[in-house]
Amino acid sequence: MEDNAACMLVIIGATPEGRKELVGFQVGVRESAQSWRELLVDLKARGLAIAPEIAVGDGAMGFWKALEEIFPTTRHRRCWQHKLVNILNKVPKSVQPAMKDALREIRDAPDRATAEAAIAVFVEKYAARYPKAVDCLTRDQDALLTFFDFPAEHWNHLRTANPIESVFATVRHRTVRTKGALSHKTARLMVLKIVMAASRTWRRLKGENRLPMVIAGVKFTDGVATDATADQNAA
Repeated sequence: MEDNAACMLVIIGATPEGRKELVGFQVGVRESAQSWRELLVDLKARGLAIAPEIAVGDGAMGFWKALEEIFPTTRHRRCWQHKLVNILNKVPKSVQPAMKDALREIRDAPDRATAEAAIAVFVEKYAARYPKAVDCLTRDQDALLTFFDFPAEHWNHLRTANPIESVFATVRHRTVRTKGALSHKTARLMVLKIVMAASRTWRRLKGENRLPMVIAGVKFTDGVATDATADQNAA
């Protein structure tokens, strides 16, 4: 775009039937809470009266600050893929393979207790030599493990921001040659047209039969509904 400091802010949601939908996007500044605030206020004004149950994203602090103001009850979920990269960037390359395996063990744990135990091992192993990497993990521990409070069928979607990343792979492919040559208005129109065309092939989220349960407030522990009757009815 004409302003190198600007970028496209994007929010994708899921319907009760598991369909992914582009619900909001605008030109803004990625780290700016005000830019994200404007986008979230616009969503609310257009009818998003009930706060989302959970939001998944990377470490763009502006987004999380704005979310707390506009939808304070929405749970936060940090993207594991972005976090993994951030942590590995704080250690020598020679250490990265072993550390990546340890982080994947946390991410792919079958339940919260196992994940927390793996984090404790990670801290004990690396805290002395690589405190910045350990701090990068532990300060977002709760947000990284939030997915355990949701249906197990949704975990692959909730662990990362890949639903958005994969959707916009097409957008990046189509717009890379025009980088720096678009006005804000032209960029918005181009992205909208590309996304609307790509949306025809978007896959539904897995475990769509669990989405009404989440909306209804059914509680989940380690991916399993704590209300056994509700879980049986959904099955």
